[in-house]
Amino acid sequence: MYSKDVPTGFPKGFLWGGATAANQIEGAWNVDGKGLTTAEAVKKAQNHLVLSMNDVSKSSIEEAIADQTDEMYPKRRGIDFYHHYKEDIKLFAEMGFKVFRISIAWARIFPNGNDAEPNEAGLKFYDNVFKECHKYGIEPVVTISHYEMPLNLTVQQNGWASRKTIEDFTRYTKVLFNRYRGVVKYWMTFNEINAIIGGYTGTGAVDNELSLTEQGQLRYQAVHHQFVASAMAVKQCHEIDPEAKIGCMLARMQTYPKSSNPSDVRAAQLQDQLNLFFTDVQVRGAYPEYMNRYFKENGIEIKMEPDDEKIIMAGKVDYLGFSYYMTSITTASEHVEKFTGNFVAGSEKNPYLETSDWGWQIDPIGLRITLNEFWDRYRVPLFIVENGLGAEDKMTLDHKVHDTYRIAYLRKHIEQMREAIKDGVKLMGYTTWGPIDLISFSTSEMSKRYGFIYVDQDDEGNGSLKRYKKDSFYWYKKVIASNGEDLD
Repeated sequence: MYSKDVPTGFPKGFLWGGATAANQIEGAWNVDGKGLTTAEAVKKAQNHLVLSMNDVSKSSIEEAIADQTDEMYPKRRGIDFYHHYKEDIKLFAEMGFKVFRISIAWARIFPNGNDAEPNEAGLKFYDNVFKECHKYGIEPVVTISHYEMPLNLTVQQNGWASRKTIEDFTRYTKVLFNRYRGVVKYWMTFNEINAIIGGYTGTGAVDNELSLTEQGQLRYQAVHHQFVASAMAVKQCHEIDPEAKIGCMLARMQTYPKSSNPSDVRAAQLQDQLNLFFTDVQVRGAYPEYMNRYFKENGIEIKMEPDDEKIIMAGKVDYLGFSYYMTSITTASEHVEKFTGNFVAGSEKNPYLETSDWGWQIDPIGLRITLNEFWDRYRVPLFIVENGLGAEDKMTLDHKVHDTYRIAYLRKHIEQMREAIKDGVKLMGYTTWGPIDLISFSTSEMSKRYGFIYVDQDDEGNGSLKRYKKDSFYWYKKVIASNGEDLD
């Protein structure tokens, strides 16, 4: 639509805040009837540049179930948000948060995943968390499934590889929408749904003994089950609470061709399609044609029930949430100079970008590119629900953390968000990952810190768990108070 008016900054009512996940903050893994989750069966990494989140086998799950400690499983202890939520939410309110993105631990509501009745003690915990948020005028943004599911569903039916899991999930979502009608305005179904292609993290299925072709078949079949479950949840939400909004969530992996060689450009285009496939289905409501060839050439055949496509079309999301941390380079050449960085190990290093301590390439302009491409493609409200810098913060003797590097990172990304808004992009909010130090998902480290708030705990779980404000705490407070105008 043509208009002579160009936005000059962030819109009124922009949703500033921070984002977390239950399995990385809550702790209390065996309290008040909670069941064990898939995330709590993943051991901490031995090398911080090597992902450990999919390093799971049938025998390691048996070992995890038998081990009733948190020594090797840091996500079981988190940062004890379960007992510190009032203190933490008060700190978020001091920063001026408009929203707080949180996930619900499925196994806290249905300990085994397929229980006949929900666990009231688990629901009561979230009652209290949401009540505390509203006390300060903070709206919860709730992810229904964030990289975890009841471990029992893995043991009994290999997670999302089974179509039966759709029924278990929609029983869970129905309880949530009824319980929190009018309490939660913003929902998301699956966190970074494209992570399912990595295996266990997203699928909840153990497939490490399968061939690559068999793995591909299982993982894409599992994501089909999630597509159907997500669409059914959207329908439930709209019927139970018409005022609520429900979105999807993608890990955006923006990629650039290595050169202007058309072969590199096409390779990058394909890589992009494989990333956007998930939002094409959830936002547009149908499988895109380009996947037909990919499935055929990779021996994948999606098994659908007669009404699946109608369900997916009827369950399109209201908004598109996504995480943005980095970009990568794609080439058609078989001779790729790989570089270390635990999310970009298959990419070449971009000589124009800096990298974080964990090898993630920092690309603020790439966020503006992503926002423009998303808006051009989907024309639905966009919500950046994860963006942040993991670093090895050091606390001074007087309990200060001078994290100027984090401020610089966030400033550059917020500047590019503002530029995208000027470009015409409809951006509804921004929640940084994570506003308080938490357990890293990819490696289960505590030393990889993202927060505006320092938590006194090390990788072994030692520490007082006391919370301390970093320099970035005061900076982000100023950003929110000025609605993104004061970035100094």
